[in-house]
Amino acid sequence: MSASEHPDDVAETRPGRIVPTNGYTYGRTHAHGHLQRTAGPTVPRLLVGAQLRRFREAARISTEDAAYEIRGSHSKISRMELGRVGLKERDVADLLTLYGVTDPDRRDSLLELVELAARPSWWQEYGDLVPGWYEPYLGLEQGAVVARVYEVQDVPELLQTPGYARALITARHPEAPADEIERRVELRMRRRRRVFERPGPLKLWAVVDEAALRRVVGGPETMRAQLLFLIDISWLPNVSLQVLPFSSGGHAAECGPVTLLRFAEPELPDVVYLEQLAGALYPDRPADITRYRDVLNRLGLQAEPPVRTPGILESMLDQLP
Repeated sequence: MSASEHPDDVAETRPGRIVPTNGYTYGRTHAHGHLQRTAGPTVPRLLVGAQLRRFREAARISTEDAAYEIRGSHSKISRMELGRVGLKERDVADLLTLYGVTDPDRRDSLLELVELAARPSWWQEYGDLVPGWYEPYLGLEQGAVVARVYEVQDVPELLQTPGYARALITARHPEAPADEIERRVELRMRRRRRVFERPGPLKLWAVVDEAALRRVVGGPETMRAQLLFLIDISWLPNVSLQVLPFSSGGHAAECGPVTLLRFAEPELPDVVYLEQLAGALYPDRPADITRYRDVLNRLGLQAEPPVRTPGILESMLDQLP
């Protein structure tokens, strides 16, 4: 074991399986059953905003008139409709009245979403580690039903072992104290548990460049544990893992890593997330979303099929020192 490896890493080679309880369907007991389970503020806030905009446009009311009703500004209405600001129940109720939404069920359904959007996020205890630009993504990931990922440099974060994550985080935060490193690792592991162990787990489709799997992170034993974990998790019915081999040559993803999230709620479009060194981009024009979706589709066709993934990873294991 090298000096960079953690003494607990060897025990990570065969983690317990994460078994979905009911496939990818969401048997709702009330209007927002799935959102109750994910319990993050981001998606409820987006849903309220989308509904408010639809009601306002149907009533042919300007953003200025809507703003006057809640003693706010034009920009506040815009931010509410885009899900970029916190919501007050009184404001939403007043807007629904202005827009002529009087049906009790409709009103109660939307106000329930306002209540969900006001709940604290599970990652608040890691607030000192989560930059503001990253918080929206955590909420979106938690509320998504499908995540499509392409990674060129690292194993996708949702598929990392603690040892692998620890080695990466240590390399990227070399000045951080040991307790901060461990909290960052814990945050990453909790992300996976929250989306994979919930009823109706996240369906993850990941295409990983061979380079990311060949790069030995944290030493041979840490990498061995990581590859074994990928073999294990690749058999889960909600995980599709493909390897993009060197032999595929040039490929569709000129832009680097890409994540596309899809939601159960038809009001919400797919979200594209492009993480950078000190920030993130969310291309939201329909043409851009379509382009990234097409890129992921082409990568899936160029990559080895999922059924071959365990064999490829076992071959890589045999080649580790």
